Amino acid sequence: MKKPKMFAVLPTLLTLGNAACGFGAITYAAKVGPTNMGGNELFYASCLIFLAMLFDMLDGSAARWTNQTSDFGAQLDSLCDGISFGIAPAFLMLQFTPSRILAETLPVDAFPPPFYYHPRLLWVIAVLYVVCALLRLARFNVETEEDDSHAFFSGLPSPAAAGTVASFPIAIGGLLDLAENEDAAGQHLAEWLVPLIKVILPLITLSVACLMVSRLKYSHVFNQLFSGQKNRQHVIQLVFTLAVVFLCKEMAVPLIFCYFSFSAPVYSFVTETLGRLLYKSKKAR
Repeated sequence: MKKPKMFAVLPTLLTLGNAACGFGAITYAAKVGPTNMGGNELFYASCLIFLAMLFDMLDGSAARWTNQTSDFGAQLDSLCDGISFGIAPAFLMLQFTPSRILAETLPVDAFPPPFYYHPRLLWVIAVLYVVCALLRLARFNVETEEDDSHAFFSGLPSPAAAGTVASFPIAIGGLLDLAENEDAAGQHLAEWLVPLIKVILPLITLSVACLMVSRLKYSHVFNQLFSGQKNRQHVIQLVFTLAVVFLCKEMAVPLIFCYFSFSAPVYSFVTETLGRLLYKSKKAR
């Protein structure tokens, strides 16, 4: 008789909490949650995805701190991540983005004209996101060594991609609260931003899906924040993050996640372009 393999209780419970939050996000987005949330289902679904991110950050750290890392935990973590950061954000985007914005819902002199996505196009974007997330998780399992420092990722991490998608429904809640105030400027800002967010979210979802399967270098924010001493660059980034939160408030979370997701490709494009220009100038001499 083979001796049954033991597994770490605390890291496993944290990982399963990740899966429970992902499933909860799907049920709330489908509007079949355990209670009637009064139209806030998408907001709570987004919050559950962020709670799943917290569980995902803690389970690996708990396993390493207690010296209880195992192949079982790694495989279970990827399975749960596929639910919380693959399926749940894609379904949330489908529920959040209307497949049609009716003309009668906009003012007569509205410009641009009413814009809507074809349902098939939205479905294809959601499927591509799920596929890219699963490919990203499978590649991470294959390429990551046990003694890896986890300081950087190859490609956008799936939790960051999910956070980018889920941050916009959370921002919508703040903008709608802003629109209910008597401040005319706040109402005008909300009336302009809410339709725009619903239009650009599928494009952002498709973009982060492509970034997940890319080979761009992304830093491990959690490990860099809570391990070792910080250099001047980390302090400057933290100060600017706090400034964005103070100034933007309702849009702070989407802006921070979009900065993390899209700064790497922008930086890569700029450096490659400058490198080519410098090479051509030297060659011309």
